[in-house]
Amino acid sequence: MAEEEYGSFVDWNKMGDLAKSSGPTKVDCKDLKEFKQMARQGYWAKNHKLRAQVYQQLIKAIPCRTVTPDAEVYRDIMGNATTKKPSSHIPLPDFVDGSPVPRYCLKTEAVASAHQIINCVAGQFPDISHCPSLPALTSLLLHFSSDEAQCFEHVSRILACNEPGKRLLDQTFLAYESSCMTFGDLANKYCTAAHKLIVATAQDVLEVYSDWQRWVLGDLPFSHIVRILDVYLVEGYKVLYRVAIALLKFYRKHKAGGQANPGGQQQQDSAKVRADIQAFIKGIASTVTPEKLLEKAFSIRLFSRKEITLLQLTNEKSLQQKGITVKQKRRNVQLALNPDTFSSEIVSSKEMRDIWSWIPERFALCQPQLLFTTSTHGCSLNRFYQHCEGYEPTLLLIRTTDGDVCGAFLTTDWEERKRGGNKLSFFGTGECFVFRLKPEIERYEWVVIRHPELASSIKTQELEDTASSEGQNADNNSLEQPEKPAGDLSPFLSARHFNLNSKNTSMFMAGNFDSIIVGGGEGNALYIDSELNHGRTGRCATFDNPPLCAETFQVSILEVWGFQDAMAS
Repeated sequence: MAEEEYGSFVDWNKMGDLAKSSGPTKVDCKDLKEFKQMARQGYWAKNHKLRAQVYQQLIKAIPCRTVTPDAEVYRDIMGNATTKKPSSHIPLPDFVDGSPVPRYCLKTEAVASAHQIINCVAGQFPDISHCPSLPALTSLLLHFSSDEAQCFEHVSRILACNEPGKRLLDQTFLAYESSCMTFGDLANKYCTAAHKLIVATAQDVLEVYSDWQRWVLGDLPFSHIVRILDVYLVEGYKVLYRVAIALLKFYRKHKAGGQANPGGQQQQDSAKVRADIQAFIKGIASTVTPEKLLEKAFSIRLFSRKEITLLQLTNEKSLQQKGITVKQKRRNVQLALNPDTFSSEIVSSKEMRDIWSWIPERFALCQPQLLFTTSTHGCSLNRFYQHCEGYEPTLLLIRTTDGDVCGAFLTTDWEERKRGGNKLSFFGTGECFVFRLKPEIERYEWVVIRHPELASSIKTQELEDTASSEGQNADNNSLEQPEKPAGDLSPFLSARHFNLNSKNTSMFMAGNFDSIIVGGGEGNALYIDSELNHGRTGRCATFDNPPLCAETFQVSILEVWGFQDAMAS
């Protein structure tokens, strides 16, 4: 077979029509515009060997870092590949975030080669922290590589691209998360009907859109993704956005055609919506050809790389300002409680371990340290502050006289309240969250993390109006947000779909001489009076939570726990 040079990893029985070589046998083109036209038209799509040669030519032309590992580096590291049989049991690096290697049309044993290549890449690119699309891209390139070393070099060049303004693959959580927000912005603008369908049916829109790259690099059938790859290697990252938008349009059409009343969908768990979209895309070959998908993707008008770049930078800046730059890994985080020393009148050891699994990873190795409890220190807000000041973060636990248990993880020292003087002003960060343990366990994170689309529906209110919602006994204390410097956020944010009203959605914690408050905006997640005896709970815009217990409650016991460094002597 003529393709043997570039098909040693391919199971030709799975390739279908792509196993037949026809059409041109060489590409004689130097002009980028002409190359772009040929890629979109599928000039080399019917000849496997030509496609492999074109990919090699395109990837070699990528401007890269001065020191970029090549095929020889791989051979030096791995030794003679013929004497070492790769194993797919070798786990993939953490930065792929659990994404498997799609087999596509590879031989079964070739998946192990992909594992080996990705692990070698991890050793050569220690700066990669989050790259869930890498397994799919590696698998695709392996179809067109003469050996593992060549595939390694091609992957390395894509990762090492340093052309200004050009990106090929997200390699950090910040870049990936901002790309998901950017996709939401683009979906709202360029396929409004499909976006409205997702908003209407999914409880968490951003969770659905977090799959957008996987739709293209992972879920699409091989016949479709190779045509995308043809264009992607010529035009870059924006192609992925275009194709994902086109897939969302086709999905909306599919749902409208299969439902008598397409406007009457009910909201459901986001995981179900994600699974439904994934199933549609995996089976798209029955209704949409690769050419039809590309035609739809490139029929979107006024869709520019400049707009994508501006949105991406704006979203990255927004996430950085909110402190969301790394993915919090909560798996394998176990709190090693000493049953002889841990004693809480509110939670059991198991319940405390459950709470610990939610906290940011950097605090996971700390031990809980009881700072304050009403059963020992009395029901006094002054003593609450005295015992809690100087500690951050802290964990607030409340048991009501009805037996309900709720609380909050609070990231900032309560002493910060003094910066507002006598005025009740909010402080804290986006890592704060509220929760309930009884009657059932549930956590409510900051609305920006959970589902930012809700924030756009919140009515703008004056801070004084919000203060009045805190209760009739708030006296003359007006609720104020710390002022942000002018120009703190890009003016482009004001036109974004995920435009967040910072007054309502960044109210994490507040306190003064007569109350403590957690969560604000159209209500409070928790409000406790100065005697730490009576409280209220309700929905608030910051956490978009339901009442955590009875809306008006009496405190039975209140505890505050600090985080003691287990490594400290």
